[in-house]
Amino acid sequence: MKKWMAIMLLIAIALFGSVIGFNLFKQKMIAQYMANRPEPEFPVTAMVTKAQDWVPTIEAIGFIEPNQGVTLSTELAGTIDAITFESGKPVKADQLLLSLDSTVERANLRASQAKLPAAKAKFDRFQNLYKTSSISKEQLDEAEAAYRSLEADIESLKATITRREVRAPFSGVVGLRNVFLGQYLQPGTDIVRLEDTSVMRLRFTVPQTDISKIKLGQTIKINVDAYPQTQFDGHITAIEPAVNFQSGLIQVQADIPNNDGQLRSGMFARASIILPTVKDQIVIPQSAISFTLYGQNVYVLKEGEETDKEGNKVKVLRAKQIVVKAGERRGNDVHVLSGIQAGDQIVLSGQVRLSNDTKVHVVENDALAVPAQTPML
Repeated sequence: MKKWMAIMLLIAIALFGSVIGFNLFKQKMIAQYMANRPEPEFPVTAMVTKAQDWVPTIEAIGFIEPNQGVTLSTELAGTIDAITFESGKPVKADQLLLSLDSTVERANLRASQAKLPAAKAKFDRFQNLYKTSSISKEQLDEAEAAYRSLEADIESLKATITRREVRAPFSGVVGLRNVFLGQYLQPGTDIVRLEDTSVMRLRFTVPQTDISKIKLGQTIKINVDAYPQTQFDGHITAIEPAVNFQSGLIQVQADIPNNDGQLRSGMFARASIILPTVKDQIVIPQSAISFTLYGQNVYVLKEGEETDKEGNKVKVLRAKQIVVKAGERRGNDVHVLSGIQAGDQIVLSGQVRLSNDTKVHVVENDALAVPAQTPML
C-alpha cells in the first residue's frame, strides 16, 4: 500500500513539474518572439502646416424681421363694403385696402355741408348788424356758435368716415387676408399682415466680452436654411446700450438688403460678424485633431536616426502627440492658437491606431480610403 502511494506521489510530482516546465518554456519563447519581432509601422496621411491669413468672426444666431411690419385692423365696428387689395401683392403707402359701410355717416355729412353756407351767411350778416348796434352781442355769439358747431360736425363726420377706411401706413407686401366682403367686423379684428421687406433686419446677441470687437457699419454674413448655397451680406446698424445683467449678453441689430425678396420674416439665420484679418496664423483641417481626456491633440511627425536590431543606422518617422489649443472652427478648418507652428508635418488621417511615439509611414490619401489592416507580426 505504501509502495503504491509513493508511486502515485512520484507521478503527480512529475506531471506538476512538466506543466511548470512547459509554461516556463512557453513564456521564454513568447518573450524571445516579442523581442525579435519587427516594430509595427502604421500608414498615415499628412500635410505640412503653413502660415496664412485668417479672418476671425463672431458667430451668432437670430430670426429675420422685416424693416417694418404690422397687422392691420379697424378702429370701428361695421360691415365690409369694399376690399381693394389682393393677398400677397405689393401695396403703396396710403393705399386704400378696405372700407366699412359708411352710408349713414356720408348722408349726415352731406346734410351738414348743405346747411353750412346758410349758417355762414347768417353769421356774416349778424357781424355787420352788430357793428351798427342792430343786434345784441348775445345774438351774434349764438350765430357764431351755430356756425362753428356745424363746421365741427362736418370735420367729425369726415374723421369718422376716414376711420372706417383701412389704408396702408407704409409701402410693402400684404399677406393673406383674413376677412371677406360683407363680413361684420368688431374693432381690433385682424385683417391682413403688412410688411416692408425691402430691407430685412436680424437681431442677435453676443457675449459682453466681444463688445469691443463690434462697431456700427461692420459687415456680417448671413446664412438661412432656405438657401443653403447663398450667403447674404448685411451690416450692423444698432447696438443695445445696456448688457443684460442676467445673461451677460448684448443685443445687436443688422440690416440686410432684400432686393430679390428671398428673405422672409421669421426665418432662422446664422450670422458671422467679420473681424479684421489676422496674418501668419496656423489653420488645419478638423480631421487632424484628436480628442482625449487631456484635451485636443495633433500628431506631429518627427524623423530621426535610430539603430536597428542588426546595428544599422536607419531613418525612422514617428508620431509625437502634441496638445494644441484650438480657436474658431469654420467649415472643415480650425484656427490653431498654440501647440504647433508653420512647417510642422501633421497627421490628417490614420490617428485611430496611433499613440505617442508610434512608428509611421506617410501614404497618399487614396491609400487610406479603405481602412488598412493591422500589420502582420
